[in-house]
Formats: sequence, structure tokens, C-alpha cells
Amino acid sequence: MKRSRPLVVVVGLAVAGLVMLAWTQTWFTVHLDHSAAVVKTVAADGATVVPQYTAVAIASLALFLALTIAGRVVRVVLAVVQVLLGVAVVVTGISALSDPVAAARSAVGSVAGVSDIGAVRQVVTRVDVSIWPVVGITGGVLAALLGVAVLVLQRSWPGPSRKYGDAATPGSASAADVSGSHASDGTGTSDGAGTSDGTGASRTGSRAPVVRDAVVDWDDLSAGLDPTAGDTADGRVRTTDAVGSSERRPTGGASDNEEHREQH
Repeated sequence: MKRSRPLVVVVGLAVAGLVMLAWTQTWFTVHLDHSAAVVKTVAADGATVVPQYTAVAIASLALFLALTIAGRVVRVVLAVVQVLLGVAVVVTGISALSDPVAAARSAVGSVAGVSDIGAVRQVVTRVDVSIWPVVGITGGVLAALLGVAVLVLQRSWPGPSRKYGDAATPGSASAADVSGSHASDGTGTSDGAGTSDGTGASRTGSRAPVVRDAVVDWDDLSAGLDPTAGDTADGRVRTTDAVGSSERRPTGGASDNEEHREQH
């Protein structure tokens, strides 16, 4: 059952080709009244009688080609469409075969110079039917049956992405193993509140900006002290404020101001 898809596709392409072949052949040979028309007979081919066949056959060809790469859901949709296409071929062929004069009206009208269906029937004396209408209708029946077969058999057909999904599984497992190894060495662990461990905390702290106080820095400089000495010690990034271009360090509050005033 799993190997039935190539067979179904090949048969479907052959059936679509059969419908297309029937469309190109002569369906009816219409005999006209000698007094009403210049010619005695008019050949009405499938393109004149059933012009829908070409569109249906091309759609069926494309459908069976799409079945070779389609997934399960798409295959079901394509199978339903194929059944409808087969029914359309059967209905169109039977309609033309049941009234050959009406089906060949355009061919007769171009020769006899009439377009009304009543006038066309008056100039027609006899209609010879070939085997090709039966061939076209048979192709439609086979097309509809193939659609039903696809609905039944497609459940056992493998999907196009299954091998890719199987190939991706080991990669996912290896990625999970790598994540687990990082979690086990303690460098990437975090608690429930999203706080990193000691290593992560030191790296995060090294990127924290520091807001400096110009007054305190000026007092430090006046006292002969380096106002930026404490920034490299605690590992924080030094930034500048919006007023000057000199680097600033964090303020120590009122107690620091008192301390600097006492030094002066």
C-alpha cells in the first residue's frame, strides 16, 4: 500500500492524457441539407463540442503531479478535487452525447450561416457519432475513481517532511544535551526570580552604569584624591553625566559631603 502512490500518479497522468486526446478528436460528423448549406458534412471535434475538457485535463495533470510532494491534508483536498473533475468530465460528455446537434451548433452555424438552435436543427439531416465521446466519458469515470482511490490509499503514503522531521530529532536531542551540560556546570543557572549565579552577577554588575557627582569629584581633586579610583576597584563601568565631560562616580549621600568638608 505504501508503494501505491507512484502507480496511482502514473495512472492518473494517463487518464488525464486520455481525456486530452478525446478532446482533440472528432466527436460528431453532422450531415447538412444540400439546399441550406454549401457543404454536405461538418466535423465537430472535442474542442468544439466539449471545450471544458482541456481545462479539466490540465487541472488533473497538475493535481497528480502535486500528489508526489503533497502532505496528508493536502492529499485529501486534492482527492476531492479529482473526484469533482472526473464528475465534470462525465457530465459534460453525456450532455454533449445526448444532444449532438446542440453540441455542434457552433460548427454548423459557421458553415450554414445560422446561429439559432431551431434553424440549426432544420439544416441538419443526420449526425454520425464516433467512439471518442465514449472514450472521454470513460476517462472521466476513471478520473473520479482515482480520486476515491487516493482518499483510501493516501493514509498509508509517507509524508514529504517525515524524513526531515526524523533527521531533526537527533539535533534537538543534542541541543538539549548541550543545554543540560551548561546548566550542570553552574555557569548558566538562574533562580526562579531570574537572578543569575555568582559568575553571571559579576558580569552583569560590570555593565552597570555609574552616575557621578561633580561636587564630590571636585572636592576629591581639591584634596589630592583620584575621584575615579573606586570605579575600577568595584568593576563598574564609568560614565559621564549630562553637564560636563569628566567621568563621574556614585554619590555617597550626605555623610560623604560632611566627610569632605571636614577634610577641608
